[in-house]
Amino acid sequence: MQWLHIGELEIELHRKEIKNLHLSVLPPDGKIRVSAPVIMSDTAIRMAVISRIPWIKKQQSTFFNQSRQSVREMVSGECHYIWGKKYRLNIVATSGQHRIECSHANRLDMYVHATTSTQNKQKLLEAFYRMQLQEKLNLRCSSLLTKIGVEPSFIGIRKMKTRWGSANPLSKRIWLNLELAKKPVECLEFILVHELVHLIERHHNDRFVMYMDQFLPQWRERKALLNSLPLTS
Repeated sequence: MQWLHIGELEIELHRKEIKNLHLSVLPPDGKIRVSAPVIMSDTAIRMAVISRIPWIKKQQSTFFNQSRQSVREMVSGECHYIWGKKYRLNIVATSGQHRIECSHANRLDMYVHATTSTQNKQKLLEAFYRMQLQEKLNLRCSSLLTKIGVEPSFIGIRKMKTRWGSANPLSKRIWLNLELAKKPVECLEFILVHELVHLIERHHNDRFVMYMDQFLPQWRERKALLNSLPLTS
């Protein structure tokens, strides 16, 4: 990896055995990443980036103006989201096993020992989100795999800073961002279909768009919904 500087822009450059240059502006802070063919000169890369500066600025502006969730202190009354729905956290002291329960009154009851640290409360909440996300995947994966006609070797969940998901067409491994458990379930379906299609078509080209239109006609609306929601701090 190396860094390029064009005016005030700092670009993370990766040279790979690929045919075409790929430029991305990544959430949450608008970082610019370029993947370029090994044989492509620095001058050619610079010219390609310069030609897309208006688009880069527009993407960065979207991220900079997007609302963000406040830092979580894990105290009663704090707001947390599960599948796009807002819940008020309610800390309940217990001598028993730590657990989280969702009430019908939009309350998220977290049962923990009185001395439990903020960090351990956060870990408990992340485990809860992981369980929620896995349950949704178990319900939706089978029908989508049949519909798209692919068979991933692995679908995992992890915290990701700059992507909602990733796919490796060679190993057929897919990773999904744990944060998706906070967003409406339609957003999860969009990202899942997006990554499954990448097992068929690596690049965001016309063929990729054709598959997205075929397997999830509403994908543009769902992408817009996901992009409109608060980012994690």
